[in-house]
Amino acid sequence: MYRKPSPQMTIDDFILPFAGKLAADNRWVKLAAIIPWDEIEKQYAFMFPSNRGNVAKPVRMALEALIIQTRCGFTDRETVQQITENPYLQYFIGLKEYQLTRPFTPAAMVKFRKRFNAKRLADINEKILQAEKSKP
Repeated sequence: MYRKPSPQMTIDDFILPFAGKLAADNRWVKLAAIIPWDEIEKQYAFMFPSNRGNVAKPVRMALEALIIQTRCGFTDRETVQQITENPYLQYFIGLKEYQLTRPFTPAAMVKFRKRFNAKRLADINEKILQAEKSKP
């Protein structure tokens, strides 16, 4: 089962537990801004035709966790740990505010990889490249 989250948030929507805001020029913030979420969301939701069972993690969380892992070369456990410790990574995966608890377990990374096979990732990469080229 999959439920589309509320509209994709912006950097201004993210709540930090201390004074301040995330920097708009951060690499994770910039990358999150160019990904065409609505297109990817449609493809992801299609993988969950049933309205029964546990609700799947949002596409932004699943895909971005895999991007973080690939770009940084982390293990599943280290990916979850880094996300738990870093507000920029928490924003990148779509959390609305910084939290001290881990957003998912390392075992969820295995599920995320199964949902995004090589062909699906290649299609997503192409969409990201097209979106980046069309930005002024």
